[in-house]
Parts: sequence; C-alpha cells; structure tokens
Amino acid sequence: MRKNFGSKSWLYPMPVLIVAAYDEQGTPNAMNAAWGGIFTDDHIGICISEGHKTTKNILATKAFTVSMATAEQIVACDYVGIVSGNKEPEKFAKAGFTAVRSEVINAPIIEQLPMTLECELVSYDTESNHLVGRIVNVCADEQILTDGKIDYRKLRPITYDPIHHHYIELGEVVGNAFADGKQLK
Repeated sequence: MRKNFGSKSWLYPMPVLIVAAYDEQGTPNAMNAAWGGIFTDDHIGICISEGHKTTKNILATKAFTVSMATAEQIVACDYVGIVSGNKEPEKFAKAGFTAVRSEVINAPIIEQLPMTLECELVSYDTESNHLVGRIVNVCADEQILTDGKIDYRKLRPITYDPIHHHYIELGEVVGNAFADGKQLK
C-alpha cells in the first residue's frame, strides 16, 4: 500500500549546489541551492528567488559558478544557505571561502570546493525564479581526480534530504549505467 503526500518538492538525490557570483564591485557572495540540476548537455537550471544577493549579482554580471557541496565543507556550505548576503556583507569570508577568479567567466571559483561548473547567464524568469546558465567550463582540483577523471569518492559530494532536512554523503557504486540492463535484452 502507498501513502499520498500531495505536491512536494521531494526527490532523491537532491544535489546541494553552492552558487557564487561577484557583485559589480568584484565582491564574491555564495548561496546554498538545493533545487537545481543539469537539463541539457551544457545547461543548468536552478530555482532561486530574485531577493537573494547572489541572484542580484548574477543578474548584474551575467556569470556565476556552481560547486558541489562536499562532506568536508558541510558547515561552510550550510552557513551560506542560512545567512543572507543582503544582511551579512562578510558572508563569503565568514564561511571560510577563498575566491579565485575564473579564467573563462567573471565569477568566483571557491577554492575550498574542488569541483566547479563555470556558467554564463542564459535567462532568468522572475515569475518562476528559474535561472538558466550555459556551462562553459568544468574545473576540478587535481586532488579529486583518479586516472584524469573526477572521482566522486574523493570529491565526497553531499545530497539534501528534503523530508528530514539532513545532508547525506553519496555512497557505494551499486551498478553500471548503460550496461547492467543489457542482461534483459
């Protein structure tokens, strides 16, 4: 038997995305955003309201970065989700983040988060709060690479549990994509 819960924003896994942008003076800000993901080969969609300092920065500079939150940086990643950059001008520094200017867009890469999508703003819908960015580069710290590829075990990304409000580290490999289903052919 199943239980109905009605319309909810529940989905597993829900990535914990740290979105960062500079303001017009070059000051970085970052926020935690759980409602987002990849929807084409080179586009990401994120639901963030226009009242956020980070959203205002993105609309002004037309560029932003998206980093995966990690188990190692869970306190800082949660902090940038519960403190407003509109109220705390030193939010980025208080999180312990260091900004490194992207080589390809006008946005900060957070040095402490080892995987980053560098994006150009494509569109922002104020009615739905839906931001779309074109991914122009993905960069990763060499410390999370194995054989030249990003290794999720070294990255240690976390997901958000929207029901219990927990962060969960990704676990073990349980199968092989585009392969295991061939058993049924």
